[in-house]
Amino acid sequence: MDRLKDKVAVITGAGTGVGRACMTLFAEEGAKVFGVSRTEANLNETLKQVKAVGGEGGIVAADLSKADGAQKTMDAALNRFGRVDILVNSAGVGYSWLDKSPGSMSAVDETTPEKWAEVMAINLDSTFHMCRLAIPRMKKQGGGAIVNVTSISGLLGLPVAHTYCAAKGAAINLTRSLGVTYCADNIRVNCIAPGFIDTPMVAPVLGLFNDPVAADRATPMKRPGTPREMAYGCLYLASDEASYCQGTVLVIDGGTLARQ
Repeated sequence: MDRLKDKVAVITGAGTGVGRACMTLFAEEGAKVFGVSRTEANLNETLKQVKAVGGEGGIVAADLSKADGAQKTMDAALNRFGRVDILVNSAGVGYSWLDKSPGSMSAVDETTPEKWAEVMAINLDSTFHMCRLAIPRMKKQGGGAIVNVTSISGLLGLPVAHTYCAAKGAAINLTRSLGVTYCADNIRVNCIAPGFIDTPMVAPVLGLFNDPVAADRATPMKRPGTPREMAYGCLYLASDEASYCQGTVLVIDGGTLARQ
């Protein structure tokens, strides 16, 4: 449908999951896409998928938890395409991060200051670093759209993963605040808040859907969502169809929060 025709979209966390799904879907909708994640091999696979749907894209491997990684990304994107119309902040870690970083998804009394800082840097600081660089460019261009991928974990309390919950809650309110501040610059800032999604990041807990009782407790739909379903939410908020959305939190969770 070419809903993003002639737009340039920079998408973080593009190596897997929702970020990868946004890369391919946005390319199908006419955008030139530029993806970033930490793992180049995953990015190469994503780029193959973009090309397979007839899209044009670029990639760079960088650590967005650090300011210089974000600068590297923005420089590479501008060098390739000359502008940034859309920014999707999808980079982050979840339960699968436990394999690399034990203790990172614990309750607060079992979380070290180092683990707190680590998860906050990846899940929240990355969004700050990218928005800080993208917004001035969007101002000069006359506008743009930012879509942050948060979580329903930022809207309710969990017995574990306190750092993750805090980061996602902060990202939601940062979204609202940026929307208020930059509305006059024709920059729309919105977010999606996914529930259980079938991605590598959430894979360690998806076994609960094998139990009908546990699946029903998790969500009325009794299944996890797909990255493509999340990408459609991002597509809507990034497109002109969402021209009256500002500071919106679009919950896409199969009905989980409807029971709260």
